[in-house]
Amino acid sequence: MSNLAPGIHPGRLDQPTYEANFSDLHPAYDRHEALVASDRCYFCYDAPCMTACPTSIDIPLFIRQISTGNPIGAARTIFDQNILGGMCARVCPTETLCEQACVRNTAEEKPVEIGRLQRYATDAAMSAEKQFYKRAEPTGHRVAVVGAGPAGLACAHRLAVKGHEVVIFDAREKAGGLNEYGIAAYKATDSFAQREVDYVLSIGGIEVRNGQMLGRDFSLDELTTSFDAVFLGMGLAGVNALNVGGEDLDGVADAVDFIAGLRQAGDKSAVSIGRRVVVLGGGMTAIDAAIQSKLLGAEEVTICYRRGKEQMNASEFEQDLAASKGVIIRHWLAPKSVIGKDGKVAGIEVEYTAVNDGKLVTTGETGVIAADQIFKAIGQKFEDAANGTLKLEGGRIVVDAEGRTSLDRVWAGGDCVVGGEDLTVSSVANGRDAAESIDRQFAAGRQPSAAVA
Repeated sequence: MSNLAPGIHPGRLDQPTYEANFSDLHPAYDRHEALVASDRCYFCYDAPCMTACPTSIDIPLFIRQISTGNPIGAARTIFDQNILGGMCARVCPTETLCEQACVRNTAEEKPVEIGRLQRYATDAAMSAEKQFYKRAEPTGHRVAVVGAGPAGLACAHRLAVKGHEVVIFDAREKAGGLNEYGIAAYKATDSFAQREVDYVLSIGGIEVRNGQMLGRDFSLDELTTSFDAVFLGMGLAGVNALNVGGEDLDGVADAVDFIAGLRQAGDKSAVSIGRRVVVLGGGMTAIDAAIQSKLLGAEEVTICYRRGKEQMNASEFEQDLAASKGVIIRHWLAPKSVIGKDGKVAGIEVEYTAVNDGKLVTTGETGVIAADQIFKAIGQKFEDAANGTLKLEGGRIVVDAEGRTSLDRVWAGGDCVVGGEDLTVSSVANGRDAAESIDRQFAAGRQPSAAVA
């Protein structure tokens, strides 16, 4: 603890408070609640909620199945499109996707709580250990999947269903990717991420090799030589730098590392947190880091974002959630320098920003916010472990509509590709669709040509 800035220490709260703070954000429906909620659905033809779902789950159908007392059948409807439907039910920004599209909104009514209904159904199937899928006869094809996150797991499962053999390579100790390491602890309690991974892998035909990193332990050339196809779903491993003075002071940390450490902590009271915390950024990572800092006992937590409320990537629901926990959100502020004392964080100097002729500029007016801990949540970046062999654009992998990259027999999906939406549900759709593309190439009996010139 001696290397931490003054004021950063664990155990700020009593144990019952930690347990209450990190309990389930949206408790599961019981049977009666699910029936009442499902009865509110109009079961629309050509339902807009279904169109709004990146994985195109037949939402009216699964809700009707719940309403008729068939949650297991509802889970099958969900898993047919999204094998990680349980986690998506917990972490999807439903308020900006399916629930925003719910026609009940047009009558200024509360939308159907689609996410909670999806959780009710998928939890029922997983609790019953209901496995809906069997592997087809082995095809003899072997596919390497890099990354055991949502995209990689969805791809691997769909390939296994088709009868192909899959080996997943992942750099971390546990599979799950951001579902395991990057989700706020109160959104996925009771080791759900690991239980969902176990459920996905239970189909068989999928081997996971942990502690294996592309570019360090193996190369892309080695994979394309040893396997019939490769899917890259390794996400965004790099973190953007502030590029301001004092960034290396004790007390400055990456928000993603903080969230990952908290997710893996068996005892939340053992996690150190500052008295005054500043989070830099405006996305979900910033919100999750800020809320959890408050839940750990930080007295004052401030989010600084360089643009306005409407430009924040975090949804309005998440912003309101942060405010309800006592987080202060300040807009139009950019970091200018981190202020230190005795080599440790003492505050941050910020500069006010404005939009001038469509460009974000600083105004020259500055201020100081006292802080003993600062979390950087200003975005992640793709680290090209393929050593320039893939076509990139804007620092991410270029793919076509089926997920094919510029290299023969190599597909990609999830956050690491151009157009990646940094959403679990979108990554699942990418992985699933790439698996279907790979299977079609195998069925055609020919090797695919490069899809991206």
